[in-house]
Parts: sequence; structure tokens; C-alpha cells
Amino acid sequence: MVLFQDKRIFRPVVELNLMGYADINQVGTGLRQRIYSRAFIVGSTKNPDERFVYLVLDNAMGDTAIRQGILDGLRALGGEYTRYGKMNVAVTGTHSHAGPGAWLNYLLPQITSLGFDKQSYRAIVDGALLSIKRAHENLAPGRLSFGSIEVEDGAINRSPSAYIANPEEEKNTLTLLKFDRIADQKTIGILTFYPVHGTSLFGNNTLIAGDNKGVAAYLFERSVQDDAKYADDFVAGFSQSNVGDTSPNTLGAWCEDGSGLPCTFKESTCGGKTTACHGRGPYFREMDQGAKSCFENGRRQYAAAKDLVAKMNSTAVTIRGADNVAAFHTFQDFSNFTFTSPLDPSRGNLNTCYASLGFSFAAGTTDGPGVFDFTQNATDGSTKNPFWYVARDLLHAPSKEQKKCQEPKIILLDVGGSKLPYAWSPNIVDVQLFRVGQMVIIVSPGEASTMAGRRWKEAISKSATDVLGISDPITVLGGPANTYVHYITTEEEYGVQRYEGASTLHGPHTLAAHMNLTLTYLPYLKDSPSRKKLPPFPAGPSPPIHTDISYSFITPVIHDTTPIQKKFGDAISSPDKSKAYKPGDTVRTKFIGANPRNNLRLEGTYTAVEYSAPGSRSWEVVRDDFDWTLVYHWKRINPVLGTSEVTVEWLIDDEFYSVGNPRKLKSGTYRMRYFGDWKKINGEITQFEGIGETFQVQV
Repeated sequence: MVLFQDKRIFRPVVELNLMGYADINQVGTGLRQRIYSRAFIVGSTKNPDERFVYLVLDNAMGDTAIRQGILDGLRALGGEYTRYGKMNVAVTGTHSHAGPGAWLNYLLPQITSLGFDKQSYRAIVDGALLSIKRAHENLAPGRLSFGSIEVEDGAINRSPSAYIANPEEEKNTLTLLKFDRIADQKTIGILTFYPVHGTSLFGNNTLIAGDNKGVAAYLFERSVQDDAKYADDFVAGFSQSNVGDTSPNTLGAWCEDGSGLPCTFKESTCGGKTTACHGRGPYFREMDQGAKSCFENGRRQYAAAKDLVAKMNSTAVTIRGADNVAAFHTFQDFSNFTFTSPLDPSRGNLNTCYASLGFSFAAGTTDGPGVFDFTQNATDGSTKNPFWYVARDLLHAPSKEQKKCQEPKIILLDVGGSKLPYAWSPNIVDVQLFRVGQMVIIVSPGEASTMAGRRWKEAISKSATDVLGISDPITVLGGPANTYVHYITTEEEYGVQRYEGASTLHGPHTLAAHMNLTLTYLPYLKDSPSRKKLPPFPAGPSPPIHTDISYSFITPVIHDTTPIQKKFGDAISSPDKSKAYKPGDTVRTKFIGANPRNNLRLEGTYTAVEYSAPGSRSWEVVRDDFDWTLVYHWKRINPVLGTSEVTVEWLIDDEFYSVGNPRKLKSGTYRMRYFGDWKKINGEITQFEGIGETFQVQV
């Protein structure tokens, strides 16, 4: 049985640092696209306890505290929801770098967001819970099928000098799981796995969005709105995969210093520095913070998925034995895990290390360059500035054993040993696999590189044949999920120490350790009678949860006021009434506004474009926060008085942005609407609306 539903997990869109680029100056100023939780439930019709939940959140990653909050919420719901728990719930992120932060469990990612924000955290947890609840309420017998396709110009490798250290090559393939309801033969959802970083929107973007995977899901869901083959509540999940060294900036990395030169191959520098080296997306010349490139990156994934679904009537692989559903989850302490590598058992015992980040971590990537004098490919302490060694040792000086364990990484931040005021980064790591029929899903806690993902999937597939008796296994990898452990690279890539290797927290044998653990526990994906003969599954150590002790330096909303002789929602500028606007034009209405943190409007919208047909007196909503081309801008005018303005901006959909849309715009009269909430000094919050002047659109 399968079904799922989506829920807006819409979080604070202003005054919070965006999560991904770790730039303290990248603070939210509005909304380009709603962000969602999409829940996929797969279960056995024979045994209702055998099921799993795969969550696709428009977040940068999964998180320890987020997952625990979801598990606590499911436990509180009781009844049938007790079937969902630690073993069978996966919380994955699409890796968008355009969502609000301040919700992560560990200190390191909290630093640039000025700490932890409970409103942001609760919005994710509550949205995920509601998506699970809706999916559960709509469970119905279904059929699963599988397909794959290459995405044309969907991604490139951003660290080729590390990638070529591997002995094999790998193509980036989009794999797709299609969900059909038996009762009416309608397609109720798709779940894709494709690796590409959520960095189409640049580090100077301050509008909340789901980045390219959010666009792909939006386009697919929009395209089937009037298609009888699809259910009304159809959901498209575009899950991340082995994303580590991929980039949506498909035109490569170039020096943005006027030289017109490509960045250096090994270090990705321009004139010896990383700051001018930046990847170029399909529309990099647009001065729009990467928005048009982002849409195009998402369109390419959408187009491939749509093409694949159309072909699957004749080419799909049926998921056989779909009643054989199994899942497991445990924790493993990676601070000093001793194991034998499945890649080469003759090497004897290997060890993981306490978490640390190398000097190349601070260099950033071609998607988001770092600062100061750090460069990638740093295996010799490449910075000549002794300040960084002093600063490192003041925070937490790595021991000789730690330095040896992490070689050839030169440690910049010994985060695994840093415990004050609470843990900086995780040492306790999730281990999780799902199975349905001949398909196995690796739930990766980190950003596996292209080749790391390939080796991991190949090992699971081979063992699935030997251990599970699956003759033709299908193995996919989803993540980053559950606890975020940064990166998982191959040992060869780790040795090159570009950004991805420097960000592989637990040392050169990290990938081998993950492979060892998932292969060790693979028998727990056997059929139910066989599983009952196995020893009890180990729970592992529990990670710390910091939600109640995390620091926060985020200023709350004190109050909102209006200028003299104005009221909330007043339109203070409107489109030109004498002009007939056309597709490709941008129209704006500006309102007296209030802080959107007063009400996240999880099931509502901040903005709308309404249409009135000729001769009609009624209004129809044709665009709202769901739509990419309708943008909400918020600007603080006076922080002391609490005044602010909201600009609703609509790029009237032209052919480029109308791709696949069955509901075309019509000529006629339009207007913009704004929905807000203002806060009194005593904390009372009051809703209001603003309606702009009408304007004409000629299609």
C-alpha cells in the first residue's frame, strides 16, 4: 500500500540567516517559492507493521533534532502512528541552499544563523508530521514501478581534480519510482533520485526557495493539474542522491575578475585566491541572484522525469514482491569505530576518527567560494598564515592521535572534540536502509560523492543478491538524511583534500565504515520469517539533542506600526493603469506591511494575483505563493518604530516560465493581493489584507 501528501513547512522568510552557504550576511528578505515536506509511505498489505516513511523536505539536509521531534510527534499521535518510529522514518533534505536556517542540532551550523530559532524548528517538525498524517490517512493498495534516464546537462562535477583520482567513471542518472493506485489506476506520485547541488541560487540570494529540486517538483505537479491519468493529490518528490561533488553550474568555474580565464584546475583559484572563482549556471549573465538558471536547472530534471514517466508504460521495471517491506535504523559512534573494509578486507582493521574539518573546508567551493587565504587541495597546511593554527588550538587543539587518524587532512576545526557550550558536530551517526521488493534504499547521513555513492550502491546490490536472494536488485541512495555528517568521499578523493575531502568529518575511511555497517545489518532486510531468527537489532548510542539548551541571539518581533495616516495593507504604489502588460513584463504593487514572522501561514499564502474576466465582477486566484514567478519582498523601514513595506512582484509568465503549464493566462483585468499580520506591543496579533489597483494584461 502506498500514498503520500505534501504539507507546506513554510518557515520564517525574513530576518533569519539562510542555511547552506554559511554567510552571516545572507539574511532572508522574502519569498520566491514555498518550501514543502513530501511524505512517501510504503507498506505491506499483508503485515501492516511492515512499512516505512521516506520524507523529502525542501531543507538543506536532515537533522538529528528535527528527526527526533518528528518521532516524538508520531509517538504523541498514538494509535496507528506508533507503527512509525526510529526504525522506519527517514528525514532527507533536497539540499536547497535557499531555505531559512537556525533549526539544526549542533553548534557549528548555528554560528552563522546566530543560534537556534524554535519557530523555524517547529515549522519543519509540524509540517513533516502533517505530511505523514495526510499520507497515512490516504493509504491505499498500489503498484510500484521503476525507471531511469539521463538528464541532459543536469549537473557537472565541481571537483574534477579529486574525481579523476578514482579509477572508474560514473554517469549521473535520474532514477524514478512511480506510484499508481490500483482502485482507479491513477498515478498518485513519483519519487526521483538525482544528484545535483541545491546551489543554483547564489550566495547573494535572500529569497526563500526550494532551489532546483523545488522547481522540478513544482513544474511536475503543475503540469498534471488537469491530467486525468494523475490523482488530484498527486505529489512529485525530487530527492537528493550522491550529491557531494556535483554542481548545477554546468558551464564550469570561471574567474569573475575581468580576466575571462577559467579557474585553476587543482585549487579552483584566480590569482591564487578562491574569492573570484565561481561556477556559471545556464543563465549566469542574468543579474537575478541565479533565479533564471535555477529555474532552468529544475526544468531539466522535470523534463527528464516527465519523459521517463511517459515511456514507463512500456519500459518500466515492476517492483516485484512489494509486500516484502523492511527497514532498519541504528546509531554508530564514529569517533573511533574499528572495522574491516569491504573494499579491501586484506588491509585488516581500520578506524574512523573524531569529527574534524580541514583547511580546504574554509576555501569553500566553486558554487560558493570561501574567504581569507584558504584554497582547496590543501594537504600541506597550504595557508602561510600562522593565525589559523593559533585560532584552531584556542578552540580545541587536535591530539597527535587525531592528526594521525585524519591524515592527509590538515585539521582546521577539531569539531568532534569541541563540547563547549555543547557539541559542535556529530560523532554519533545514523545507519539506515529500506527495502521494498527488489529495491533497496540507502539512507545516507552525509553528502556522498559521485564515486562514493556508486561504490556503496554496488556493494549493497552485490550483497543483496547473496544475502537477500534478490536476483536483480535495484539500489538507490537518498540523502543527506537524519544526522548531517557533511561529506562522504572515497579514500582517493579524501587524499586530494578539496572541499569535499576536507569536509569528510570522520577521516579517510568514512565511506568504508558506512559500507561495512550497512552490509553488516543487511540481513535485517530479509523476509519477515527470516528476520525473526536474527538476534535483536542493536539500537546503538543515543545522540545528544540540544533544542532546549541551544543559544539564540535572534531578535524576536517586538511590534509593528504604520506611518501616520496609513493603515496596514494600504497600497502605496501600483502598476500603471494606462498600460497593457505582456508576458515577460514585471508588475509590482507595494503595501504598508508587517513582519511575516508574526504568522507563517503554513496552509495559506502571503500573496495572490487575481483575475477578472471581461464583464465579470468576480475574482479568481491565478497565482499565489506556490508559483515561482510571484515574489514577496519585505523591507524593514524603521526598526525602532516597527514600520515595514511589502512589495508583491509578478513576472508575467512568458513561454519560458509557462513550460508544461496546462492553465494558460488570459487577457483581462488583474490585481494583486497581500495577506499580513501585525503585532501589538502587548503581543496580540491581528490579520489584515491589502488589495492593489487593477491593471491590464494582454496575452
